[in-house]
Amino acid sequence: MLRLFVLANFLLLNIYACQGGYFSCIEKIKDSHTIQNNSLYIPVQNNKLLVYSKDKPKAKILKYDPFLSLYLIEDKKKFHYPFSINMHLQLGSAIVNDRVSKEGKILKNQIGLNSLAVYTTNFKNPALVTSSCCSLEGIATPRGVIAKEYIKRFLSSQPATYASIGIRVKNEKGFVIVSASNPYLENNPLQKDDCIVEFDGKKVQAASVFMRSVLFSKVGSHHTIKIKRDKKLMTFKVVSSKRYGGGDISDTFLEHKGIYFDDTLHIVGLSEHFLKYGLLVGDQLLQVNGVKVKNQEELLIYIENFKEFSSLLFSRRNFQFFVNIK
Repeated sequence: MLRLFVLANFLLLNIYACQGGYFSCIEKIKDSHTIQNNSLYIPVQNNKLLVYSKDKPKAKILKYDPFLSLYLIEDKKKFHYPFSINMHLQLGSAIVNDRVSKEGKILKNQIGLNSLAVYTTNFKNPALVTSSCCSLEGIATPRGVIAKEYIKRFLSSQPATYASIGIRVKNEKGFVIVSASNPYLENNPLQKDDCIVEFDGKKVQAASVFMRSVLFSKVGSHHTIKIKRDKKLMTFKVVSSKRYGGGDISDTFLEHKGIYFDDTLHIVGLSEHFLKYGLLVGDQLLQVNGVKVKNQEELLIYIENFKEFSSLLFSRRNFQFFVNIK
């Protein structure tokens, strides 16, 4: 009987939410205390909260996605009317916080981990993108909107890892083009400016859909990719490897080797392998292969010129030294 009572109340709430529109969504966010400082604590099940936060929650963490700053934690309060994820066609949506809502739409879809979706309007602090029935359409962050496909996968998959075939892509004049290729991925056949034609026998038309297929694939899975290079069609067999960089983690391809940077190219993470190189957390990268670099974007461009090794110039307390990475 208790189960039927809760279910009936849940159905009534959703009916009311649809009738009340986004005003009901504002009230639901208030009631569930979803917005806390600059973080989101979204009830998604009776005993779980989906958290978007730059800081580690003070709770039992069930799962963590460092790329998108998502957590799944236990919810001891057990909010009885959780948010669901709308995976059906939605005619309208709005970005909603605990005070106001602004109707709009997605202008640009999320492409992988680095390029989040772009909404017609945004708020200064994190908020929800919902349908008029208060189902989740995305999470609005300072970097953009985390698409609902990524939210659904995070909640349903275990663990929160992503796969890679060693490339980053972009949409360009109706085609999906390789914007960068990982020089450290063994036997990587793909190159910058390759045009992706097919992936596993399916025509590739959008970078957003293609990157989801790659990222959501199983690490170690085998794939066939057809590309166009210099007017010549080529087909390769590739294997998905583990993704190490992207999103809220630096993405310079050196993460594949175990080096992580902040926005000013200071080392913030280092695998034990590089201790023998003499590198330390806090060292700042100045040059790659003789070219000065100021940010991760420039480093990503020039690191591709690596042939047998990458020559990196670092600085530590005004002392400069070279490290060669094979």
